[in-house]
Amino acid sequence: MIVTDIGYIALVLAFVIATYGLLAGGLGARRGSQRLVRSSQHAIIATAVLSTVAAGMLWYGLITHDFRLSYVAQTSSRDMNLSYLITSFWGGQAGSLLFWAWMLTLFSAVAAIRSRKRHPELAPYVGTTLLGIQCFFFLVLGFLTNPFERLPVAAFDGRGLNPLLMDPGMRIHPPTLLIGYMSFSIPFAYAVAALVTGRLGREWLGAIRRWMLLGWAVQGAGLLLGAWWAYHVLGWGGYWGWDAVENAALMPWLTATAFLHSTMVQERRGMLKVWNLALVMLTFTLAIFGTFVVRSGVLSSVHAFATSSIGPFFFVFLGLVVIGSAGLIFYRLPKLQTEGQFDSVLSRESSFLVNNLLIIGITGATFWGSVFPLISEVFRGTKVGVGAPFYRQVNGPLLLALVILMGIGPVLAWRRSAPRAFWRNVRLPLALGLAVGAGLFLLGVQKPLALLSYASVAFVFGTIIMEFWRGTRVRARNTGEVFPVALAGLVSRNRRRYGGYVVHVGILLLAVGVTSSSFFQQETASALPEGKSVAIGNYSLKNKGLFQYEDQGAQVVYSEMELMRDGQSLGSIRPERRTYRNWEDQPVTGVAIRTIYPTGEDVYVLMSTIDGGIPSFRVFINPMVNVIWFGGLLLLAGTVLCGWPEVVRKERAVRVRVPEPSPSGA
Repeated sequence: MIVTDIGYIALVLAFVIATYGLLAGGLGARRGSQRLVRSSQHAIIATAVLSTVAAGMLWYGLITHDFRLSYVAQTSSRDMNLSYLITSFWGGQAGSLLFWAWMLTLFSAVAAIRSRKRHPELAPYVGTTLLGIQCFFFLVLGFLTNPFERLPVAAFDGRGLNPLLMDPGMRIHPPTLLIGYMSFSIPFAYAVAALVTGRLGREWLGAIRRWMLLGWAVQGAGLLLGAWWAYHVLGWGGYWGWDAVENAALMPWLTATAFLHSTMVQERRGMLKVWNLALVMLTFTLAIFGTFVVRSGVLSSVHAFATSSIGPFFFVFLGLVVIGSAGLIFYRLPKLQTEGQFDSVLSRESSFLVNNLLIIGITGATFWGSVFPLISEVFRGTKVGVGAPFYRQVNGPLLLALVILMGIGPVLAWRRSAPRAFWRNVRLPLALGLAVGAGLFLLGVQKPLALLSYASVAFVFGTIIMEFWRGTRVRARNTGEVFPVALAGLVSRNRRRYGGYVVHVGILLLAVGVTSSSFFQQETASALPEGKSVAIGNYSLKNKGLFQYEDQGAQVVYSEMELMRDGQSLGSIRPERRTYRNWEDQPVTGVAIRTIYPTGEDVYVLMSTIDGGIPSFRVFINPMVNVIWFGGLLLLAGTVLCGWPEVVRKERAVRVRVPEPSPSGA
């Protein structure tokens, strides 16, 4: 038996054991048989072991150049170094699905162990739901798109990764996004368990919140890494193109965002129960939809695989998830009656509801734009896509309203805010926003939407600073701590609240970077013989000649260009074009990016063509793009702070801990 046969056998055994565990868990839960339930949980551990074996065997085949395997021949070659051989695992359809399933089994094992200890009444159904998802993926891997399929005759060498994937970003972006998609399975399983058992009190929210927060953070990291990768590799001057696959990855993150906000209303007031369950179900459904879009080929995308026969199977599974989720919610509607009501439009729970409606509006518009080509093909016989202008016109105002709401929500009290108290809390941040808008206008910023965006960011930032200042001042007064110590103690004891504010600051930085790079980007294109220059803004670039070298099976041609600003040299940059031996029909650009400080502008240069020995270049000046990456890091840091386990400490006896004042000033 060759080593790679072990991988296939492990997948088939994993399917058999997952099927057994599904049946045993369901039967055991129904009959109250702890023996069957434990057996089902053991099956989860077994599938984790078997999928790990399968993953290890595929990596072994890639690293040892086992070109008897079709997948190895399609995604790797002898020219590739070890790091790219490792990343070839998720460089194709079968491997990425195996990675999805492998991570699912590992997360399922952790969830099964935790639920057995902390939520024993939900554990049987959590495990059974996760095993049902595993069954589908192992069915696809074992019988439809086998990563261990053999070639009739072993190849001497493989074709290698697609040239666009030959980048360091390949090592981290795809696995992060796949883990993000997969991780929404755990909240879904808990929601199913709560609906089946009828245990629909607030306790299930505690079981699900950290899992959803984890999935939200990982998916968010995947989106940011994807934007960074597109900016550095694809060579079109931007980082987000509203591509169908980008949209598919964004939508579950949006609905998870809505859930993490609205769940606070249920915890505090016992409201929005049906809404929160629907959001959990919708998030998982959109995660499966995203996986389906990439692997079915039904929507055109630079990120998608070719049209595949597994698309219909994903579509059927997606339909079962939607029908089953809706059926469970309708079945339990009598137990999902709200415990409270909205007392005032001017209240924090109302702001959360508006927040959710805006997010769902953005998600709906993004979904419509993504599937419109399919709808147009059905009714008009041809695919008609919508471009970035559609999303900017529809989602742009909704996103701006969402940013403004981030500044209003924190200064509102629960139940009802007095208008006078609301005005007292909002007037200083509002003055800051107006001052920033007016100052930028006087400095020459003439675009109304950009001014509104900057002013809104300043307004929200003002409310966040005010919240930190107010809470720290109260703690310092009542404990006698110096201000920095009081601030650290405040954040430590209210991690969820103040971690959320840190997340909001990260989003504000994202908004600043997106606004600056969208409204004030400059672009030019020019063919430059050796010795000629092109000017753009305050910069000029001079082509000092073309050079070439060999690198890992690729012929690299680059231009040495001197970058100057206002007549002063800033050094040289090197845009390039790579042509890989096995992909001669698909040369790729190597973008040259130089960030200029203190302005924060990126000089972004790519060599688009070489005609008769004369290269043509596209040059962009992208303001403040790096603010986006920094904002993303801050967003993730805030997420970690939100999810960090609370540690209860005893205050010294001489200190008195009092509640912080409510935003209403009461």
